[in-house]
Amino acid sequence: MIGKTISHYRIVEKLGGGGMGVVYKAEDTKLHRFVALKFLPEGLAKGHQALERFQREAQAASALNHPNICTIYDIDEYEGQPFIAMELLEGHTLRTVIESKALKTDTLLELAIQIADALDAAHSKGIIHRDIKPANIFVTQRGQAKILDFGLAKLTPQMLRSAQHDMGGGVTLSASEGSPPLQDAPTATVEQLLTSPGVAMGTVAYMSPEQARGEELDARTDLFSFGAVLYEMATGRQAFAGNTTAVIHEAILNRNPVSPLRVNPELPADLERIISKALEKDRDVRCQTASELRADLKRLKRDTSSGRSAMVGEGSALPAADAVTGMRPPTGARSAPPPRRWATVAVASAVVLVAAVAAIYWLARPLPPPKIGGSTQLTHDGRPKDHAAGVVTDGARLYFSEWVADHGVLAQVSTGGGEVVSIPTPFPNAWLEDISPDRTELLVRNTEGPPVSPGALWAVPTLGGSPRRLGNITAHAAAWAPDGKTIVYTDSTQGDLFLAHSDGSDPRKLVTLPGEAWWIRWSLDGTRLRFTLFDPNNNSNSLWEVSADGSHLHALLPGWNGPPGDCCGNWTADGKYYVFQSTRGNVSNIWALGETAGIFGRASREPVQLTSGTASIQLPVPSRDGKKLFVVGGEVRGELVAYDAKSRQWLPYLSGISAEGVSFSRDGQRVTFVTFPEGILWRSKLDGSERMQLTYPPMQVYQPRWSPDGKQIAFMGMGSDRHWHIDLVSAEGGSPEQLTLGASDQGDPSWSPDQNSLAFGDQPEDFLKSSVRLLDLKTRHATEVTGSAGVCCPRWSPDGRYIAAIQTTGQNLLLFDLTTQKWQMLAKETINFMMWSRDGKALYFDTFLQTEPAFSRVRMSDLKVERLLSLTGLRRAQGVFGPWAGLTPDDSPLTLRDAGAQDVYALDWQAP
Repeated sequence: MIGKTISHYRIVEKLGGGGMGVVYKAEDTKLHRFVALKFLPEGLAKGHQALERFQREAQAASALNHPNICTIYDIDEYEGQPFIAMELLEGHTLRTVIESKALKTDTLLELAIQIADALDAAHSKGIIHRDIKPANIFVTQRGQAKILDFGLAKLTPQMLRSAQHDMGGGVTLSASEGSPPLQDAPTATVEQLLTSPGVAMGTVAYMSPEQARGEELDARTDLFSFGAVLYEMATGRQAFAGNTTAVIHEAILNRNPVSPLRVNPELPADLERIISKALEKDRDVRCQTASELRADLKRLKRDTSSGRSAMVGEGSALPAADAVTGMRPPTGARSAPPPRRWATVAVASAVVLVAAVAAIYWLARPLPPPKIGGSTQLTHDGRPKDHAAGVVTDGARLYFSEWVADHGVLAQVSTGGGEVVSIPTPFPNAWLEDISPDRTELLVRNTEGPPVSPGALWAVPTLGGSPRRLGNITAHAAAWAPDGKTIVYTDSTQGDLFLAHSDGSDPRKLVTLPGEAWWIRWSLDGTRLRFTLFDPNNNSNSLWEVSADGSHLHALLPGWNGPPGDCCGNWTADGKYYVFQSTRGNVSNIWALGETAGIFGRASREPVQLTSGTASIQLPVPSRDGKKLFVVGGEVRGELVAYDAKSRQWLPYLSGISAEGVSFSRDGQRVTFVTFPEGILWRSKLDGSERMQLTYPPMQVYQPRWSPDGKQIAFMGMGSDRHWHIDLVSAEGGSPEQLTLGASDQGDPSWSPDQNSLAFGDQPEDFLKSSVRLLDLKTRHATEVTGSAGVCCPRWSPDGRYIAAIQTTGQNLLLFDLTTQKWQMLAKETINFMMWSRDGKALYFDTFLQTEPAFSRVRMSDLKVERLLSLTGLRRAQGVFGPWAGLTPDDSPLTLRDAGAQDVYALDWQAP
């Protein structure tokens, strides 16, 4: 395209491209000016939805002639590809301008007034933008704000007729999300602005409550979104952040963001009032018009400007104020007689008292939270970095374990980035645990299996040399004490914490734990230990602390986060913060917990979120100079794969969609599944046609099951109460019906063949007290299955005779005979998932937690366990309850492979 002349536009260079368009810089040969030309991609040019989006934006933007709205010049086609010509802007999007830092008040107010004025102009024309966000607001080099991307705009019928008349009634096209490209920006920035729109009308984090609920919208929805943008401009943070769309929706509907003044104490108090008014969840009490919001902003700008002018004027034209009272003598007045000595003493005492109070307040105030500035990608190999192994640094290099050809290997990279270099070892799998205090040796666990399995401890020199075995220790995790004389480790059999000399000799128990510890770290002074505790009862991780003498064992943040939980913490080099990884849904982010705050300052015990987004950020490691935070970042995505017995390979299934909880209708023609990591329920035909979304955020879904007649789907659903319940939805769509109630979690619905009942697991807070219940779908009454105490996860057999389940202690496989009302043990295995074959003649299961994970089955004819295939080397996605497994209609093993890519990044650490 470069050098071609299209119509009267000569293409000069490509500026970028994305899902909704390719953008070029072009010269208008008639008017001799540069413009931006955007072509609808060939794959979308024939799509009705994409054309409609372009047409909607062109109709909306062409009807608006405003200095703060991007101008569209022309619409045309070239060789069947629609394109638009629009204003070429120089500068950056507001998203780039903010970059996780608050704007100065003057800049914020100036831009906000311009944006409000542009919204007022659009609303007066009957146009609702519906996607106001920082990426859709451009800031030119002259500091002028421009609203972009009216592709999701809602136009009134009168507006549509007017726009079509103005544009000749033809096809009209315009820029997509983040449209006008940056003349001076890199291609990557442009691509970020051209991403494809989602299913929902708008971007989740900036949606209004009425948008989230799918209600009819009016102009006030833009004001809520603008309020969220104002919040981000004022604080550098999103008002409603979260790891999944469900979490964000729930926050928009039910929670208020943290006070802007608490995040940025330098803000004017009136600005917080303006933002709060725009973010009212009830639109009837929200700011009602953009002109009203603009007036509030202008008033605040006037008041803050006049306040500064007055101070400057007073300081230059009037006599100095009295140091205590602030009063000035009138101009030309005679000086007052000198005060008496007692008055002088009183005044001086008052000054000292005021100063002391101010000093105490200043020192005792909570410190502002730490923040993350920019980021730099250090590795580019995309290989998985396993979270069960550590990441450490000696100051110059980073060391970590990663998967190469189905094996765990040691690797290193410079802290400034570059090529990843493997560290040779004689071990089948080398999982990194720690680095010695003198930075000369790596503490490594050598295993025959996956990283969760125990292994012998070895010291591996960082600069080359022979590894040395540390005693006879076999452990799940370990760490060197700061003095280098002691090692703490998790015993491979009991899971408790033990101590030993640095050479592995003289092992002794430190403390008994209620779970299994991993990712162990010593405090800088060696007086405390913090670690991640895995609780197999609810399949979750949490952070714990214990003193170095084994006393004061306690959870660090009790009740703060639910499964999958928190892990992998490290103290910063100055000991002021403890940074860790918290997982919500299926996405992980980095948080910081304040430890100290100076002489009088107090450390907040409420963690502060440092990263956000749909990509997982994991394994935080502070740099030794206190300027960086090294993390492992990557895309959370899975690939559905089925095992092909002929080729003995795992091959993509259903086009390799990222989904778990896959269930097939009895006739094998239709499928229902839950998208990963979003947790949304869909159904379609096996060929992907007739695809329909059945649930919407903030509900999270798991384990759907078709009814025998194929008309309904039962599933686990979690709403705002944060408990799992059994729900039912029509296969043709509609509102789900909640079938179970209560404070405990209910899950694993399984249909009876006659479709009259559902078996499900009832799980109270104490997982060991789980039971299996049968729900009568006519009466909605549930009864407990005889002898099912301590049993979970039921699966009704196709013939209706049996219910298979899992014993909560030991995860053994059980079978309940509904005729005899008796239970029997089928397999003493650590069961992860199980499922019946289509004909009910065998029960399949996987054992992910074993040293050698495998896919197996029990034949009902002889009740013998048959090992089908090893799962060693298969990297599986970690869903809500660990790796998922299922069967295809022909009983081939089915699972979700981890298809995400991981690399190491350096984040700029900014802390007070």
